[in-house]
Amino acid sequence: MNVARPGMVTSPHPLASAAGAAVLASGGTAIEAAVAIAACLSVVMPHFCGIGGDAVWLVADRQGRQRCFLGIGQAAETLPAYGSAIPLRGPASTVTSACAVDSWGHALAYSADRWGGTQAFADLLAPAIALARDGYVPSRSQQFWFDFRHDEIPQWRGFAEHFSAAPGALFRQPGLARSLSLLAEDGYRSFYDGRLAEQLAEGLAAAGSPLRATDLAATRTRDEAPASLDYRGLTLLAPPAPTQGLSTLAILGILSHFDLAALPPTSPLRYHLLVEAVKQAFLDRPLIADPDCSEPPPWDFLDPQRLAAKAAAIDPARALPWPHPYQHGDTVYFAAADEQGRCASVLQSTYFDWGSGVPIGDTGILWQNRGAAFSTVPGDRNRIEPGKRPFYTLNPGIALKDGNPHLLYGTQGADGQPQTLSVLLSGLIDHGMTPEEALAQPRFLLGKTFSDSRDSLKIEASLGEAAMGTLAALGHEVAPLPALSPIFGQAGAIRLTDADSVSGAHDPRGEGDAIQCQRPLPE
Repeated sequence: MNVARPGMVTSPHPLASAAGAAVLASGGTAIEAAVAIAACLSVVMPHFCGIGGDAVWLVADRQGRQRCFLGIGQAAETLPAYGSAIPLRGPASTVTSACAVDSWGHALAYSADRWGGTQAFADLLAPAIALARDGYVPSRSQQFWFDFRHDEIPQWRGFAEHFSAAPGALFRQPGLARSLSLLAEDGYRSFYDGRLAEQLAEGLAAAGSPLRATDLAATRTRDEAPASLDYRGLTLLAPPAPTQGLSTLAILGILSHFDLAALPPTSPLRYHLLVEAVKQAFLDRPLIADPDCSEPPPWDFLDPQRLAAKAAAIDPARALPWPHPYQHGDTVYFAAADEQGRCASVLQSTYFDWGSGVPIGDTGILWQNRGAAFSTVPGDRNRIEPGKRPFYTLNPGIALKDGNPHLLYGTQGADGQPQTLSVLLSGLIDHGMTPEEALAQPRFLLGKTFSDSRDSLKIEASLGEAAMGTLAALGHEVAPLPALSPIFGQAGAIRLTDADSVSGAHDPRGEGDAIQCQRPLPE
């Protein structure tokens, strides 16, 4: 039997990966597979993402086309009078519209126009609708984050009746099944100006959200060119502002001035350089904001001379003090590469685990709290304004080799995303690791987190006591955490080679997987 070149999907949940793999096996494009995955993850990982949230896409192909789809909801046109800060949960945090579903539709239009995609939106949603209607056994991750918020959940009005699940029993979401079915019947814009939008506008108003029907109708995905940076002969692509993709690229630009390949993967000096490069890049990060509503930054984040100066500022023998706050957030990363080497690298999120904690009416949709990422400080570049998009942590990546997609990568974890990507990309590129090996490397998190209020450097204990002792001697306040801790998020990676082979994996810290599939060709 003849077969096409293999395709691959990776996601943090086996049911979602299986849905994407089925699309590829039937001849669908990488974008079509990614939409099927995205819809399923909105059902089976409600603690991290959903159709009440946002999504950021990178797509690339072997014809030299690369685009970024910024599915980022904007702030309401009529805002409440916030005090010193925007609440992290509750109705007042539901201040930005949700753009994930619009990004699905935008991506599918691109797939049909540029890649000849033909699969119907309703067919791609069918597996997700079945999972919401018939139920699934919640993952360990879902149960962990439900238990983690045990003391807070009683304060989230209406949440428990929608999202409580008995361990080991099937978890059904009939309201969400009805909402997804409406999208399948009416099309994706039903979320914004159709029957589902009417239900959402009514539910948002009843919950006390400032969002109205006009805010939903105004929600649109931005289609932009990716930001890029050359690293060790590869071209790294990242989403532009208002995302922190610029920070990820800056970190790698700083690291390009060091010979990381000469250092063993678990060398404390390697980790010291990774951490210090993160610090140098993060010093500029407060300048990232919605370019439509803010003055341009005073300098180019990726200017080679600036990155060289930041590399020179790193002291190999001493850590830079770091009393800077850490932003929380959770999301899901997934990716797909089809038989023609066309690729989609995607992050989808409701910001914090369980988003705002506010279910909208009887739609089964949990709304995001992304508005909590705004500032209320006068003069701050990220200060909340009507119609503005917040600073955004989501930054999926694609690396090109000789102009063709070579690596797909991304991770969960808000501020931790660029930090994890520094470890992941250094492993994949500098040390030639397989995706499985790169994802299993010890990780770090810098600064305060919800697991540790100290300004410490959290590192997985698998790095080893001796290496941690050396890092402490360099001035890092090291706080070991268990190996493969869920605190370090879940990442994924796919590698495509010139020999038309493909390999990939999802994070050993979760239950996700990667599936390779080949489509039979006619004899």
